Amino acid sequence: MFRHRPRSPIKGVFFDYDGVLTTDKTGSLTTCRYLSSQTGIDLRILTRALRHYNNDLTIGRRSHADVWPELCESLGQVIPVGLLPLAFQSTPANQPMFALAEELKRRCVVGIITDNKKDRIDYLRKAQQLDRLFAPIVVSAEMGCTKEDKRMFQAALQLSGLQASEAVFIDNSTPNLIAPRALGMQTIHFDDATNDVAGLRRTLKEDHGLLVDPDA
Repeated sequence: MFRHRPRSPIKGVFFDYDGVLTTDKTGSLTTCRYLSSQTGIDLRILTRALRHYNNDLTIGRRSHADVWPELCESLGQVIPVGLLPLAFQSTPANQPMFALAEELKRRCVVGIITDNKKDRIDYLRKAQQLDRLFAPIVVSAEMGCTKEDKRMFQAALQLSGLQASEAVFIDNSTPNLIAPRALGMQTIHFDDATNDVAGLRRTLKEDHGLLVDPDA
């Protein structure tokens, strides 16, 4: 983990979603893997076909319903759009990370900042009861930009009433840490391959002054 020492007391922790709160590195992997298992289409072929629409879906320019006929035509196979909710449902929650977020919520603001498709996150907000635990939840498809843009993080700060120096952002992709760091937020790179949630807990406690020991 790459750590950046805080200059102000931390009052909020923001999590990326896929690769941090889930055990899959990306949401596209989750969705394509499920669709491949149900249709028999090779995962690599399906991933490549859906990647063509990924940017438009992620910034909310188009929805899955918009692109689905084109996707099916490009694959030469009709995929029932009704499989999508089941694909979203197959998202594997990172339970130790959710438990950590529960602990943090007793002490500070806990939110999500994610590059994601609107229909997918709308579904998961209900299925995983995300709004019970996380506020705010800032989604690229609703903002019209990704985490490369400072506006994603400015929106989260404004909604939470925090200054940049009072917030920590956790992501499994180092390029996604550039914009928040430029704003003055503290950042932590989380290695999704090792999924060392215990190590993250120690970092938040020892480096950022948050009491997140399980017995605290």
